[in-house]
Amino acid sequence: MRFKMCNLFNWVLVMAAFLVLGSINVYAFGSPSSSSETTMHTNNWAVLVCTSRFWFNYRHMANTLSLYRTVKRLGIPDERIILMLADDMACNARNKYPAQVFNNENHRLNLYGDNVEVDYRGYEVTVENFLRVLTGRHETAVPRSKRLLSDEGSHILLYMTGHGGDEFLKFQDSEELQSHDLADAVKQMKEKRRFKELLIMVDTCQAATLFSQLQSPGVLAIGSSMKGENSYSHHLDSDVGVSVVDRFTFYTLAFFERLNMYDNASVSSLFNSYHPSLLMSTAYYRTDLYQRRLEEVPVTNFFGSVMETIHTDSAYNALSRKSNSRAEINTPFDQSANANKRTLADSNGQDQFSDLKKEVTFL
Repeated sequence: MRFKMCNLFNWVLVMAAFLVLGSINVYAFGSPSSSSETTMHTNNWAVLVCTSRFWFNYRHMANTLSLYRTVKRLGIPDERIILMLADDMACNARNKYPAQVFNNENHRLNLYGDNVEVDYRGYEVTVENFLRVLTGRHETAVPRSKRLLSDEGSHILLYMTGHGGDEFLKFQDSEELQSHDLADAVKQMKEKRRFKELLIMVDTCQAATLFSQLQSPGVLAIGSSMKGENSYSHHLDSDVGVSVVDRFTFYTLAFFERLNMYDNASVSSLFNSYHPSLLMSTAYYRTDLYQRRLEEVPVTNFFGSVMETIHTDSAYNALSRKSNSRAEINTPFDQSANANKRTLADSNGQDQFSDLKKEVTFL
């Protein structure tokens, strides 16, 4: 009896210790969700992934490079973009236009210009490397330029395009990213406070199924098609010989070509711009994990970055120790600005999204 009482007493002590330590941890560190609600939005990142190889998947690389051009035009710098391209269509022997990639049959805009910085290319684009980018679990030899150095104040755009199916996305035509792999990576990101808000955009067949396992708060997801639906290409370039852009990405680009970095168009307006008759599929949105009303969230919270000038009453000591004049500090906030609006047109000042054929192929 005495032995049993001693064991019971020891067990009570152990449980009490766990309760005390647990309360200390919660008090000191808080939960990831409560921390993200109070953390200020300070920076934007984009992870853009083309998962397909082979020439006939030209449009997937064009999709990704088109989004890359868009987020750069709207203010996200290269150092905060991770670009992953599974193949190099620009240097493919079948390319009639060497070192050039187009998303339109009019060939007005070369997406593969002088300012493209590819972080992962060819066989570097694997499921393992993709998950390492998201979770930050890199080997020590990986340079900073290939890392997602986000923090708890970051808004992240994750865009993926390629061939997919029910709860998977193919990489390199040899391996698959499963829906539970993506959900686990996002959960790790949230627990490690690697983002404040995350927008996942996927252009592939049955894209909606890739979001089925997500459970982390602060995540917004949009896919080009529902379960059982295909996603389609938009038009064929007879000169290149293949389709050059997918329908979902095409109409996403058409929406953003009307905007500049200071416009306050909402995420809701982007979502509402997708019409099944144009996509030939049904765009899917998952919003139950997201706390804010979409009508109040500017698209530039994910697709752009605005530098807002903040005036301080004292000198900025890092610039001058002796100056007492007012200093201006530029810090990144993705908020709408009504003053000094600038209109950013494409390089030729022409509409990239008109007079197109509408031949379609399966994703």
